[in-house]
Amino acid sequence: MNILQFKYFFNILGKFRNFSMASYSPVSHVIFDLDGTILDTETIYTEVYRKVIESYGETYTDDLRLAITGSKEQDACRVLVESLNLPLTPTEFSQKVQVLQKPALENPPCKPGAERLIFHLHQHKIPIAIATSSGEEKCKIKTANLPHLFSLFSHMVTGSSDPEVVNGKPAPDIFLITANRFPNPPSPQKCLVFEDAPNGVAGAKAAGMQVVMIPEDYVPEEQTKDATLVLKSLEDFKPELFGLPPYPK
Repeated sequence: MNILQFKYFFNILGKFRNFSMASYSPVSHVIFDLDGTILDTETIYTEVYRKVIESYGETYTDDLRLAITGSKEQDACRVLVESLNLPLTPTEFSQKVQVLQKPALENPPCKPGAERLIFHLHQHKIPIAIATSSGEEKCKIKTANLPHLFSLFSHMVTGSSDPEVVNGKPAPDIFLITANRFPNPPSPQKCLVFEDAPNGVAGAKAAGMQVVMIPEDYVPEEQTKDATLVLKSLEDFKPELFGLPPYPK
């Protein structure tokens, strides 16, 4: 390949979102976020928050959505109440949200590619776990209709209800705790995280882990640049990039 061919090839690759020449390190364990990564629930959360906020004459903007996505539930409610100066406490706001959320979260669909990847990793005996900012009760509602899928995980850490998770994402706490609860806990460098939210990416990176980000459409490109790899869908993930068994051809 001559220099002109190389420049052309590099320019073509550079058009891919968040392209990086950096290599990826092999991993032995995988940690998944839940909402927006495995389950397609972000639209449900958005609609519920919007309804409650608009009932007070305010607007749920993309900036607010970005600020709270991936955060612990109690942190998200506090940020929304304080940012919009709503005439109720974060606890009262949370209660209104719960009433609307519960029926809507009983049977959420999976994100494209999620089931295939989870079954593939389990089949090859790659330890997998979930690190979610949701509380335990809400996670039981969301996962009840998918026991065949969620029974494959080693464990799930629920940030909004687990007493060990003092600081929510973007702090690294939940990822370090999740890694430590694996049998024969791996070092953070041996963990690969899948996330959809900038707060989650920041937390995983702070924990010393590599992160594959599958951002929602409203996330600005500049807020994806800290991820190790950015994909439009889990269907595009190639396990062999991180030393994991490849999909069968």
